[in-house]
Amino acid sequence: MTTHSAWLPQHRKSAGTARTMLRDFLADPVPNGELFACDAEVILSELVTNALLHGRSGPEQLIFIRFDLSPALLRIEVHDASGKPPTLAPVGADEECGRGLLLVERLSRDRGFGPREGIGKLVWATVGPEA
Repeated sequence: MTTHSAWLPQHRKSAGTARTMLRDFLADPVPNGELFACDAEVILSELVTNALLHGRSGPEQLIFIRFDLSPALLRIEVHDASGKPPTLAPVGADEECGRGLLLVERLSRDRGFGPREGIGKLVWATVGPEA
């Protein structure tokens, strides 16, 4: 299994930084990493954005991301300092935001959340190779 993790600041550019880290992680020498890329980038971006919007914020609060890749599965984790569980809320057709967890649900093989060591939670999703 190949693993990468990093801490990101509570900043609007952190989702983009996380996507770049994922692209670099899935590039060579990871065998077949590109097979996970499209869905994984959307999922990661949505999970980091949710952590930024709904996690506890402050200059001392960081977001932790982790990628674990086996030959058939990529696991993405995003940790934040909020213990509040992620919720899939109904969204009106005219609303511009609020569909992130729906995208995660539709694009991932499996997903969930749980407490992390210390304070807060981790939200995770798994992605399989795209056809």
